[in-house]
Amino acid sequence: MRFAIVESGGKQYRAVEGSTIEVDRLPVGTGKKFDLQSILLMADGDEVLVGTPTVSDILVKATVVDHVKGPKVDRFKYRPKKRIRVRGGHRQQYTRLMIDFIGRQGEERKVEQPAQEEVEAPVEVAEAETEPKAEKKAKGPKKEAAAAASPKAKASTKKTDKAPSTSSPKGKKSTKKSEK
Repeated sequence: MRFAIVESGGKQYRAVEGSTIEVDRLPVGTGKKFDLQSILLMADGDEVLVGTPTVSDILVKATVVDHVKGPKVDRFKYRPKKRIRVRGGHRQQYTRLMIDFIGRQGEERKVEQPAQEEVEAPVEVAEAETEPKAEKKAKGPKKEAAAAASPKAKASTKKTDKAPSTSSPKGKKSTKKSEK
């Protein structure tokens, strides 16, 4: 596996052939190809080239895949008892780069894809034959059920009698005058 340490925007990134990296936003359109300028290190198995400060004869070719935004970072300043509350936030913009080639100028080699986990093939499930559900017999109109429950029957089921309470509620005085 061949990789290089590249510098972009004052930050260093590990670029591996066939993979993507996110760097600070670059003024390059989506789908455009370009070469990264400052390569600090290049390693291919046991062979390692270290720059002083950069390696001059190595190329790193990349393609702009997309321009994306990073996660939102919230900032909140608070000073108690002084009515100072300052809220702010920031969302960094990045450029996603696909590393196409790492090597010397004029070198021809096929890009190795990074090792990915093997995904098991989905197990085929035999479809069970299902019989259509039996149709239910339609019920008769609801008017017949309403006619059976006559108004007299409804009135007899209601409770209209309340048992008179003999105790007076707490905290209230009786309005009747007591007899002497």
